[in-house]
Amino acid sequence: VGTGTQLDAVRNTARRASEQANLAQVAVANAEAALGGDPDIDIDKHPAVLAALAAREQAQYKLDLTEVKAPADGLVYQATSFKPGQFVTAGVALFTLLPAGDIWVEANFKETQLANVKPGEPATVTFDVLEGVKFKGHVDAIGAGTGSEFSLLPAQNATGNWVKVTQRVPVRVVLDNPADAGQIVSGMSASVSVDTGKTREWSDLLPAALTGK
Repeated sequence: VGTGTQLDAVRNTARRASEQANLAQVAVANAEAALGGDPDIDIDKHPAVLAALAAREQAQYKLDLTEVKAPADGLVYQATSFKPGQFVTAGVALFTLLPAGDIWVEANFKETQLANVKPGEPATVTFDVLEGVKFKGHVDAIGAGTGSEFSLLPAQNATGNWVKVTQRVPVRVVLDNPADAGQIVSGMSASVSVDTGKTREWSDLLPAALTGK
């Protein structure tokens, strides 16, 4: 009887050992699977590490979406319509960004004054706010049409009711040294003269004076 009891105990011990061996093999297989099937895998290629890196990149992307970045350096103007913590609807204007860098003036020259005006020619600009101070600049571009052509209701000169009116063409003049114009803000009035290098003779001025053109 004693021998039979000992035999059963040995069998139970062997069975438990076999079960533990099976569990160990399963654990090894799971570990190898977690390592991508390569027990000698580099730590930077470990699946858990790759998953953590992907999660970090996703979190950084979401964080970046919470910041609104300006497309250029400049000054924020009229930023009084919102408060910190306020929810903003897409498409609603909150402020105006005045880009830093080039400062330009849109001068409306008469069409009769543009015969010799070309991009690149030197110009002189004086602002009403800085009386007597002259800024050097140059012609950057000449408008593709007169102001009346792009107005909300263009003038319609009907036959029999036509009056010749001298039109004005927008000319963009860029200041050569914008750093000197620190007190200038958008919307100010200015006077512009362009040096075309041409001089008008009295023979050109006299007919215009007589006809009123």
